[in-house]
Amino acid sequence: MTRESPSNPHCYTVALTGGVASGKSTAANLFKALDITVADADVASREVIAPGSEGLAAVVAAFGADVLDTEGALDRTAMRKRVFTDPAARKQLESIIHPQVRAWLKSTAATAPGPYVIVDIPLLTEGGGREAYPWLGRILVVDVPVKVQRERLMQRDGVDAALADSMITAQATRDERLAIADDIIVNDGPIEALEPHVAALDRFYRTLAEA
Repeated sequence: MTRESPSNPHCYTVALTGGVASGKSTAANLFKALDITVADADVASREVIAPGSEGLAAVVAAFGADVLDTEGALDRTAMRKRVFTDPAARKQLESIIHPQVRAWLKSTAATAPGPYVIVDIPLLTEGGGREAYPWLGRILVVDVPVKVQRERLMQRDGVDAALADSMITAQATRDERLAIADDIIVNDGPIEALEPHVAALDRFYRTLAEA
């Protein structure tokens, strides 16, 4: 499914998002196979707090040097435990990291080769959508029915239905994701069915980039 292009037709930057077990990562890999650069928010979140980075220095300034491991990197396990039980600390950490991630993604997208770039943002809806990322041209959502999500999670991660449901409800709802979408891939079939959808969107995005 494809919606009309937004007011700016020159959509060189396309966000890719989707819920857990939606097949978003598989879609990202298919775009990569078509020689399209994928700027990954998960990679960005590691890069912006790498040793020697401004992001890590800001985290240390806020939380103290005991958040570092013996090699001077962020002790992610200790940090996770700290913010898990302290909502205020989690908000403070997010206020440091999220702007850095957005800046990293924007810079990477701006310098990417090729006709367009995919920006892979798993929690785009939860992170503010277009308001947080006003430089996005289009948003592609890999959509999947909740029932299929549950079945995939139980099979993939070996969890029971209750835990799978809690993992799903911890994210934005399906309707909330679809509300911000320009383009939608309904991925409720086998992985092989994704390839023609991605190929069709690749042709579409190349056309938009040339307009």
